[in-house]
Amino acid sequence: MLRGLAMDIGVFIPINNNGWLLSATAPQYMPSFELNRQVVQKAEGYGLDFALSMIKLHGFGGTTEFWDHGLESFTLMAGLAAVTKRIKLFASTAVLTIPPAIVARMATTISDISGGRFGVNIVSGWHKIEYSQMGLWPGDAHFGKRYDYSTEYVRILHDLWTTGHSDFQGEYFQMDACKLSPRPVSPIKLVSAGQSDRGMAFAAEYCDYNFALGEGVNEPTKSAGVPARMLAHAAKTGRDVGSYMLFMVIAEDTDEAAMAKWDLYCEGADKEALAHLLGKAAEDTNTASTSMAAAVLRSASPVNFNMGTIVGSYARCAEMLDEVAAMPGVKGIMLTFDDFLLGMDKFGQKIQPLMTCRADRDLPTAL
Repeated sequence: MLRGLAMDIGVFIPINNNGWLLSATAPQYMPSFELNRQVVQKAEGYGLDFALSMIKLHGFGGTTEFWDHGLESFTLMAGLAAVTKRIKLFASTAVLTIPPAIVARMATTISDISGGRFGVNIVSGWHKIEYSQMGLWPGDAHFGKRYDYSTEYVRILHDLWTTGHSDFQGEYFQMDACKLSPRPVSPIKLVSAGQSDRGMAFAAEYCDYNFALGEGVNEPTKSAGVPARMLAHAAKTGRDVGSYMLFMVIAEDTDEAAMAKWDLYCEGADKEALAHLLGKAAEDTNTASTSMAAAVLRSASPVNFNMGTIVGSYARCAEMLDEVAAMPGVKGIMLTFDDFLLGMDKFGQKIQPLMTCRADRDLPTAL
């Protein structure tokens, strides 16, 4: 068998309604524990390496009520930890909403439930209304200072997880002999999702992986500059921090059938929800040209957040995912699907077996 690149593959699970397609002609569904249980157990059954749930606290409305309905990340992942055995699980913390000492304790608890399979995604916050609705928005200066805030946050997490003690004194947080016991059963990995150079510098210094958007439709290497920049930032810190690239997969028996689906989704774009998304992204006046918000703003068709989109036959999808895996600095790929349950089966049974970058894994092709 051809030896692969030992590429990690994960799934960005549908914790909010309708996944990542702002379209009235895409599959419409509500989030639930049962849906996410099935998705993650399928992912584990097909040998995927991780599952990540975001945290979104305010939707975009529109005719599809996009992301107006959502679960909470840590409690969802605690439940999933109890019904899985191998797959790594990442919950997301919106740092403006939960103090770091509480997140440290919640993460330690889920690490115990999972037998050490747990990590935390640091969400620094750009969607102002998520926080202002609860009186937690510290002012628009946060747009420019969010990674300074997150830096203090993760330093406290590291203190508590490694020593069980923190006396950290910073601009945003002051610990007074803060204690944590018991400590995690194994190291808790940290991830973030920085597209900007400031976000990547944060990831290079404090995280283990950085999630980043792929770009374009059937242009798998269009975003090659993103993991390359992450490599450069990691080199400055001397740490081994790679990129997990985010791509949506829409697969059918033929290229034509898959593209017809994608065209249908684009035709059904929820213009009201998109207007909200674009307006809120534009509120961040500190947005660098390389940031995730900027990628959405410049997209000709942001129906899936300008996420890298792979559309085609099963063989063509496998080929394009291998191209992503071969980009320097890429350590993993995180997938979304138009229909998660069908998409997981198509990926596990028909796409993954054709991928060179997964050829060194002993992977099942049926559940």
